[in-house]
Amino acid sequence: MTPEKELTSTERVLNAVRDLRALDQIATRETVAELTGLKLSVVDDRLRTLTDDGQLKRLMRGVYEVVHTYDPPRVMSRTILEDGSVKYDIGDTVLTLTPSEDRRLAELGAGALQTATTIHSTKEHLFLATQLAARVEKMQRLLDAIKHQMDERQRPLFDEAVQEARR
Repeated sequence: MTPEKELTSTERVLNAVRDLRALDQIATRETVAELTGLKLSVVDDRLRTLTDDGQLKRLMRGVYEVVHTYDPPRVMSRTILEDGSVKYDIGDTVLTLTPSEDRRLAELGAGALQTATTIHSTKEHLFLATQLAARVEKMQRLLDAIKHQMDERQRPLFDEAVQEARR
């Protein structure tokens, strides 16, 4: 029986990030250090190396995600035959579908496209909503500061203008 080869610190860090992702957990430098038992300085160095090598990407400070790599795409074609059936050539694979099967395949693809579009749109809207909320909060602080510096006689007119702007 041969002893198992001990993993390098880089392999341990990469495996920890993968394991966290498989559990739908966020891979932070702290959680990776906790999982691997490595010092935070070692984890930081390994995360930087894995990011530089393109195996991980940094989502934000201290948060990492595995970079998925795929083989180069194969050559593809779709041919509609005289009888209405459809041939898909994907690399060395040829798939012949009836018109009904082709429509079903298109529906499956449309569902995946809709899901991807919805996810992208939701992320965009969330980002915009966060930016807008921060701007509104900043404007409210500015208005409060202006109101605080006003003469007592000016405040009712100011409050009325602010209320009108909110409508």
